[in-house]
Amino acid sequence: MIALDLDNTLLNSEKKISETNTKALKQLHKQGKAIVLCTGRPINAIWDWLTQLGLMDENDYSVNFNGSLVIHNVDKKPLMSDGMKRDHFAYLHEFCAAHQYPLDILDFNGVYPINDLPLSGYEKRLGGNMHFLHIPFAKMPDASYSKAVICTDPGVLDQIVANMPEQLTKEFHIVRSQPMILEFLKPGIDKGSALDVLLKHFGWTRDNLMTFGDAQNDLEMLASAGVGVAMANGTAEAKRTANRETDLDNNHDGVADFLTSYFVKEE
Repeated sequence: MIALDLDNTLLNSEKKISETNTKALKQLHKQGKAIVLCTGRPINAIWDWLTQLGLMDENDYSVNFNGSLVIHNVDKKPLMSDGMKRDHFAYLHEFCAAHQYPLDILDFNGVYPINDLPLSGYEKRLGGNMHFLHIPFAKMPDASYSKAVICTDPGVLDQIVANMPEQLTKEFHIVRSQPMILEFLKPGIDKGSALDVLLKHFGWTRDNLMTFGDAQNDLEMLASAGVGVAMANGTAEAKRTANRETDLDNNHDGVADFLTSYFVKEE
């Protein structure tokens, strides 16, 4: 199983999967490797990339919302979903209101930008194929939610991380997925735990797993894989956690370069 983060890993700076990366992954998929995209986005927001890579066979799955959902690509049926109720976010909302931070809360279909707080940059950054419903926190429906996001200036996020209230660290698994995005997940939920569910489904172990990532939200899957590969452009923390590193960055087909070298040597 080859599991890949998207932003700054498989995607280049233009948010595209290059032809070189596409060709390498399609070839490995054809040879029987399971190719799994692991992302903070819902499946509708990655549909074009799944189609581009041809990941529409009966045994093709994706990890969404940074591990809250494992989904069957073809029919979009969940293999696993693990969310939180609205009340779980009450103190986080109070914290954001007190400091005038933006907040977006995601269920398993779309995004709720909380409009009794300052406007977030999340919708502008992610955009296409995602449903956004601007709503006050008090009027959010009684549903199951995958995560919350504070999307704002990196300097502001630095301050939030440095002064994070202890209550929030107890209530959430908090990860910095991008310089401008701080995510609040259910404790115990991450990409690594989601991949464990998928490995068990196939009757495989972590020794059968290769992962690619670049950032804090990839650490668990980098640490748990038999072959955990940090991108050349990845954070120092990602590189310390992984046991391998690409020679090239995400803008120069680092994934394809590593895969070609690894499997040629393996053969």
